[in-house]
Amino acid sequence: MKILKWVLLVTMTGSMANAEVTKTAFGKMPDGTPVDVYTLKSARVEARIISYGAKLISVKCADRNGKMADVVLGYDSLESYLQDAGGTYFGAIVGRYGNRIAKGKFELDGTTYQIPLNDKGNALHGGTKGFDQAVWSAHEVPNGVALALESKDGEMGFPGNLTVHVRYTLIDDVLHIDYSAKTDKDTVLNLTNHAYFNLHGDDQGNVLDHEIMIDADTYTPVDAGLIPTGELAPVAGTPMDFRKPTAIGARIDAGTEQLKLAGGYDQNWVVNGAMGTLRTAAVVYDPKSGRTLTVATTEPGVQFYSGNFLNGTRTGRHGGKYPQHSGFCLETQHFPDSPNQPNFPTTELKPGHLMRSSTTYTFSVRK
Repeated sequence: MKILKWVLLVTMTGSMANAEVTKTAFGKMPDGTPVDVYTLKSARVEARIISYGAKLISVKCADRNGKMADVVLGYDSLESYLQDAGGTYFGAIVGRYGNRIAKGKFELDGTTYQIPLNDKGNALHGGTKGFDQAVWSAHEVPNGVALALESKDGEMGFPGNLTVHVRYTLIDDVLHIDYSAKTDKDTVLNLTNHAYFNLHGDDQGNVLDHEIMIDADTYTPVDAGLIPTGELAPVAGTPMDFRKPTAIGARIDAGTEQLKLAGGYDQNWVVNGAMGTLRTAAVVYDPKSGRTLTVATTEPGVQFYSGNFLNGTRTGRHGGKYPQHSGFCLETQHFPDSPNQPNFPTTELKPGHLMRSSTTYTFSVRK
């Protein structure tokens, strides 16, 4: 049996400082569909989101000396994002199923479904044309932008007509991403944001000196295809133990099987605490700039990815290159391959049920 069902989010409220929200044109798709960019600006943080892929394309924040830098990897033009479709997933909302499904295949209600394969014989981030390549409808809301997408029954092989809503809001110096979805047929769903962060600045070298803490006692080991084995393994005594702040690069070349298989870190950690409650999953600190990122989530897991497959062929904003380890991802999520793993929390969504989840990125500075 599946051990957990989707849990409704209890939204936390408090005193809030309003963010300024502006909308401008970002470009047009090949068929002429317009793509807009929404800029959310608070006293110390500025975030930009485009309607293509509901992508977070920029976050600017100050270092300990007040110097601003963009800490999210990305491009300045829509054309560059189109050229990178299905590649790095910079800043995208990925789905219908974020992360991997073994052989792109799963069974639901006695029916076998096949998703197009796009990652070494597996389905990754929804198949060959996921949510990251769609133009979402978007409109301004207080402190942010609300985006919506309709995914038809059978799209990329997934069952059910699915309606997805994603809302980005900037409150004080906290960027909130709130997800909700409903379906008219039993389906599976795993949504996440795929932003790459570099707290030095997006074109300022690698992130191996960043110190990361992941609040997780266990993780899900993977096989050669980066598919979970089904085990929840303890992190204690392994290079996967980030319960105390540790530099990303401190053990990345330790030579263990898991690090060799992924070429670095690219596994799912089981976040401590109750799924459905907003709790800290990870904290990342850049000693050089003082910038600190705190990630909290209602999801059961977080995929820590150390930018292993970046290779310098991508040219980001200002003409800068993105070599290996020039960014890290913290993808809050359900576990990879959950539809084929009966002991993992379920990703099934049924008609009449509303999926809700939330993730926050808090940007701060240490002196």
